[in-house]
Amino acid sequence: MIGRLKGILIHKQPPWLVIDVHGVGYELEAPMSTFYDLPELGREVSLFTHYAQKEDSVSLYGFLREAERRLFRDVQKVTGIGAKIALAVLSGVSADEFARMVQASDVTALCRIPGIGKKTAERMVVELRDRASSIAAGGVTLGHGGAVPADPVSEANVALQQLGYKNAEAARMVEQVRAEGDDAEAIIRKALKSALRT
Repeated sequence: MIGRLKGILIHKQPPWLVIDVHGVGYELEAPMSTFYDLPELGREVSLFTHYAQKEDSVSLYGFLREAERRLFRDVQKVTGIGAKIALAVLSGVSADEFARMVQASDVTALCRIPGIGKKTAERMVVELRDRASSIAAGGVTLGHGGAVPADPVSEANVALQQLGYKNAEAARMVEQVRAEGDDAEAIIRKALKSALRT
């Protein structure tokens, strides 16, 4: 099994790319999150890979970051989800954003990812919640400047901003629902539930 592939990028047209490794061309499928950061054709690139073999086919997937490969693998562990939806997840959100959505049980935000319906989003939340923190910790920075805020209120505020709320709106949402002793997860959950009711 190949874990990492290093060579010259000779073709890139989403979702496919080809890497020349000492005269052998490897065709890989990759998410848009990888395509956005690929070098120009003719330049060297190093990708984390995932090899998948089925009865009638063999597929090779490439990722610039280990956190993306881990998310790709974790998402496919959810009942009824295959490589196509896993690639759609990575093409729609970062690993960090996805982990926040799962931790916050934000089914509405997950449904905005192409190919994800309500039932699939609910299964993701249930089946991936325990792994969400390790997805986010996989080399992906949390919050601004790469640091996690120390207090739950600030952490919840940053998490809501990562989900697409403006700073003032996130601060208002947090202030309306927070209670003494709440951790960030509780504040986020209450804020999102409150937002759904309005």
